[in-house]
Amino acid sequence: MDLDVTAPTRALAAAAADLVRLLPGRLLDPVLAGMVLTATPEGLELAGTDRERGIRLSRRARTHTEGRVLVPARPLAETLRNLDSVEVRLVVEGAKLALRTPNARFALPLLDLAAHPGVRAAPPRAGALDAALLPAVAVVAAATSRDDALPVFTGVHVKQRGDRLVLVGTDRFRMAVATLPWRPGTGDLDVLVPSGLLTEVAKQASGDEVVLRADADRVGLSWADAEVSTTLLDAPFPDESRHLLPEVDCAVEVRADEVAGAVRRVSPYAGAHGAVLLDVGDAEVRVRAADPQFGDAQEAVKATVTGDRFSPAFQPRYLADALQAFAGRTVRLGLRSGLRRSTVISDVDAPEADLRYVLMPKRS
Repeated sequence: MDLDVTAPTRALAAAAADLVRLLPGRLLDPVLAGMVLTATPEGLELAGTDRERGIRLSRRARTHTEGRVLVPARPLAETLRNLDSVEVRLVVEGAKLALRTPNARFALPLLDLAAHPGVRAAPPRAGALDAALLPAVAVVAAATSRDDALPVFTGVHVKQRGDRLVLVGTDRFRMAVATLPWRPGTGDLDVLVPSGLLTEVAKQASGDEVVLRADADRVGLSWADAEVSTTLLDAPFPDESRHLLPEVDCAVEVRADEVAGAVRRVSPYAGAHGAVLLDVGDAEVRVRAADPQFGDAQEAVKATVTGDRFSPAFQPRYLADALQAFAGRTVRLGLRSGLRRSTVISDVDAPEADLRYVLMPKRS
């Protein structure tokens, strides 16, 4: 094994940190916990896999000797993060990879590259969307469950509808739906993507567009100098349409930030497992909560109201998350009465990224 490159420290440290975040946190196999470094005339590629997810990141570097090595991923990322030199040289020295700066040397053991399964290439291109729309993707991913016992709710349902891409995520208590413009490729698209992958991609992706890739078994995303892919979740996703019916009993238009502020101030009075109520009036919504141990609180927010007047109850955290997704906007709350009815929050101004957040009723 041989490799010798010089690279900008900050860019290389950021890439190593990104790869570590994209890989699962606990990999007991030291080979899978390793990072494959490949030096080519074009620069340095960093890659990793847990056999399901595969990551490839490319960074600019001066290659002195081409080659490929496998080193522990987290120690490499930590070492690079703490360096204060402008450039760092990575060079194989015997059975170790040395990281050299003008006044320091750090050496990591070389792992068995032959035992590494390799990193699969991403599937074919299915279409692309503007990177500016990724915040809406992150909102949908955040509405999913973290409970692996119910894998269907840990994924985002991604489906193509002509020149629109529809993403749906739910944990059974709330649901987020984003309908985004995109540039489709050939064929249809209907896949269930692990939400954790979408969350990280929304944080890391750079450039003007993100390319979505898919085949019968895998889904991937690529941008600028990065490529990530993973196996699809194989489970039937529930139909979201029954929660998005246009008919409502009451419609409330209000500034999301004003309601969010009232919810934040009133929520401590709801107790550990209590609810926040929205009392709908003629020209206002009164946010209130009460608990025998914590006391009671209420705050009025100006609103435009049409339809019936009633007081739906919500889990404070879910209501706060929903309103945060529309920060700085005027929202429409489509309220439905009845125990099993849902509330749909949407943007009054109907921006390019059509985002709707559904809250299920708070159960006693």
